[in-house]
Amino acid sequence: MAVGLDAAMPEPVSLWEQGDFLGVVLSSAALAGSDAAQAKTPKSQRNNPASRGAAGRREATTKEAMASAAQAQETMASEGSASSEAPASTDALPEPPGLPQPQPISLPTFPSPAPQGLPPCPERLLIVDTETTGLSPAKGRCIEVGAVLFHVPSRAVLSQLSFLLPCSSNPAERVNGIAAAVTRLDQPREQSLACLEAMAAAADVLVAHNAAFDRQWFGREELPSLQRPWLCSMEDIRWPAQRHLRATPSVRDLALAYGVPVWAAHRALTDCIYIAQVFEREEQLEALLQQALLPRKLYRARLPYDQRHLAKEAGFRWNEGVQGAWSKRLTEAERVLLPFEVFPAEGAQSPNWPQSA
Repeated sequence: MAVGLDAAMPEPVSLWEQGDFLGVVLSSAALAGSDAAQAKTPKSQRNNPASRGAAGRREATTKEAMASAAQAQETMASEGSASSEAPASTDALPEPPGLPQPQPISLPTFPSPAPQGLPPCPERLLIVDTETTGLSPAKGRCIEVGAVLFHVPSRAVLSQLSFLLPCSSNPAERVNGIAAAVTRLDQPREQSLACLEAMAAAADVLVAHNAAFDRQWFGREELPSLQRPWLCSMEDIRWPAQRHLRATPSVRDLALAYGVPVWAAHRALTDCIYIAQVFEREEQLEALLQQALLPRKLYRARLPYDQRHLAKEAGFRWNEGVQGAWSKRLTEAERVLLPFEVFPAEGAQSPNWPQSA
């Protein structure tokens, strides 16, 4: 039966154990030698004085060997204990006389630049949307208004409103699904208009998805002029990158990115509700709103035709804001980061805070 390597190997011994073993071996050897020598001496010689002298010398030699073994054992033990102790601290060593003592050095301090100030975060938002018969007041009219008063700190809807405005025909019925005959039915229109003004007065900021389109209808015909700053949830808010949205997302894309079910489209109140539910789900809403309210100017992109995709990827829009050009509203910080040249559109400046557009 083969014996394993671990079974054949002896247990390691420490330095102290080696010292004890050495002393025992030396002492045992000395005693054994003395006894053996005494045993070999004839009895007749043991009583001989000369023999007794030789035996005494052997005994003395044995005692010296035992004393040397004990001394060696003590030396090894003292060396082992000294090596296990921590080295003495050098703090207690006296410093050489005559050397100058080190003095503390005061480095100059420089004021750090103050961070760029942000506008205050609005507490109440009035999310508004419109449905119209055309793309501009010159070619159509507003036939529906939706509004949701949203409280930012509590992420809650405070009130909501929707009403129709009369029209004789609706060329956009296939888009918004509103029949012209329905808009002419009796309803508390005057009270609805008064409620809209009261909701706007309670808000700090007006929010619309594509605000440039919606705000052009207010202050015309029956609709009141809303005296509050505007914020565009499509262009002004820089939505988090992890949502994987385009630079100018649609309401549908925005809702789906936040897990909001899309159950209807192209009605004013439903679009407002989608935006409100997105705000409810966004943990960093305050920071997004503050960044969105920084002053912006409308810029035109200067690009050759074969590079127009760069403007589109950066969120510039063709023929909107500036006819025949790619344009976008930018902060100064955003402008300098663009990979292509831009220049301000003539007369286009729209600081969002605290002035109204």
